Amino acid sequence: MLKPVSRTTKIPRTKQSRPAIRGGNGLTELAVRACLIASDAAFNTKDFLTNSSRLAFLAVRDCEKELDRIEQQIDEQLPAAITDVAELKARELLACLRFSTDLERIGDLLWGVAQRAHNLETPLPKPDLHQLIDMLDVLANMLQRVREGFVERDLDPASYVLRADREIDQTYKLLFRRHVENERPGNIKHGADALLMAQALERAGDHATNLAEELFRLIEGRSLRHSPKRQLND
Repeated sequence: MLKPVSRTTKIPRTKQSRPAIRGGNGLTELAVRACLIASDAAFNTKDFLTNSSRLAFLAVRDCEKELDRIEQQIDEQLPAAITDVAELKARELLACLRFSTDLERIGDLLWGVAQRAHNLETPLPKPDLHQLIDMLDVLANMLQRVREGFVERDLDPASYVLRADREIDQTYKLLFRRHVENERPGNIKHGADALLMAQALERAGDHATNLAEELFRLIEGRSLRHSPKRQLND
């Protein structure tokens, strides 16, 4: 039996202005590109679930492959790039590595959702489909905001991502509860498919939350996991 899992992390707000990350470093540009590709993967996964577009299905596959390539490229180039650099630059380069890892995982999860949807013998029930689409909408927005925060060194987008992750968790719990309460023999296969896709999207939301936490580490120079818990101002 699948169990819903949720995770909430609060982020301290900051009023300080920070210099934006501009071009000039290949690894940083690759990390920003990976954010865009992951957002595109979420958009195309939604398009495929909505319209059964073969082009969207192939686009999700291509995004997953490109995110794999970027992760490998950053992993290979980081040791040489991080040698004899100042602390701020080293922090930025480590953030690029962590970003590429979580974004690659998100690409894998979205490709898995698209493949499972592709292999369905009959369409998902509308309530399941609508909730999966809602989760994909939120995830795509989370990834866009992470990119904005990374480029501009702004914590406001990170705060949005942490709030949005709770929306994904809540939708997953609602879908899970509905299937547990209304489980019937004829609905087991559809229910399992919907729950596994929702679980993958919930995990993708957790990886997006990791990105928001990494953004805090990059800007503030310390881990959010070691910060006192404070109420997030909506």
